[in-house]
Amino acid sequence: MTIGEADVRRRRFLTASAYSMAAAVLPLDYVKEMDERTAAARGGAVIGAAGVSAVRDMVGLFAEMDERLGGQHGRAAFAQYLITDIAPLCQARFRNDDLRCQMLSLASSAAHLAGWKAYDSGEQGLAQRYYLQSFALAVESGESGQDGFVMRTMSQQGMKLHRPEHCLDLAASGLARANGQVPARAQALFHITHAHALAKTGQRRQAVAEIDAARAALDTGRGDQVPFRALAWGPPEATVVSRTAKVLEDLGDHRRASQYYAHAAASRPSGTYARIVALDLVAAAESQLNQGSVEAACATWSRAMDHMDGVASARTRKAVRNIRRNLAPYRSRGLRCAADLDERATSFLTRV
Repeated sequence: MTIGEADVRRRRFLTASAYSMAAAVLPLDYVKEMDERTAAARGGAVIGAAGVSAVRDMVGLFAEMDERLGGQHGRAAFAQYLITDIAPLCQARFRNDDLRCQMLSLASSAAHLAGWKAYDSGEQGLAQRYYLQSFALAVESGESGQDGFVMRTMSQQGMKLHRPEHCLDLAASGLARANGQVPARAQALFHITHAHALAKTGQRRQAVAEIDAARAALDTGRGDQVPFRALAWGPPEATVVSRTAKVLEDLGDHRRASQYYAHAAASRPSGTYARIVALDLVAAAESQLNQGSVEAACATWSRAMDHMDGVASARTRKAVRNIRRNLAPYRSRGLRCAADLDERATSFLTRV
């Protein structure tokens, strides 16, 4: 199926598409075969540096829009851009092989963004299909470490869906393929995803060691430039802090987890990364609630909702539904802050 086509036809596609653990293992089993793929058929006009730069600008624009306004905003337009512009360019003729490789790398980033938009819309099977396309394009481009970035994302998707069967292998393989191939600040992202996968599988000591490795990589790479794909959830430092919170949460340390989530939210420019700031604050509030601090949780949830206005995301809506569910016992006891927040949450779900 042509890149982007599944999204345009997703109503029919989704009836037969679900997240698949068999598909999750594909990058692990077929890396060698995909590395040996021949160059794509070339045809049409000769593309120069300006054409590649235009695609880079457009993908960057949609990526920024996604972080600020949510994955459902501009999704149809981006899917159409994949079909009408990016897919044909992947088969075009270029002035030199380096430009062709750059184009394939950009196409991989675009497919990854389309997958992320599907993920943010709650369509996990479609997201996984896009990630597999992104992986294939990354391998074909030869861009160092980019295939590892996709493995990292697929590992995170599996952990989020509580399907850990291949998450540790994907995280470890992504780290191995990125090792020495990406700037140190970007490599920290791989270490912290590996730490999360280790925590999910009960390997506490190894998980803590990988947290330390992520911090060391950030210190080593201080001031390094990182590829824009490594900025998907804000500065690498904020992403490492946020995922450290997830590791601590899985290890049962809710007090420190809530502190790390709050720190991560404060570390990202809220105007640019409204969705992830909101979700970090939601997670911080849940950790506070797990410690028995209901009033503090209500205050943090309220701050989270301050960032949700204008964000079109199935994940933020799900987060607000979870807020209402978590508040129910306290609302029934007459706790004022719970009742006020529930009213706000109800209004949000009605108008969004």
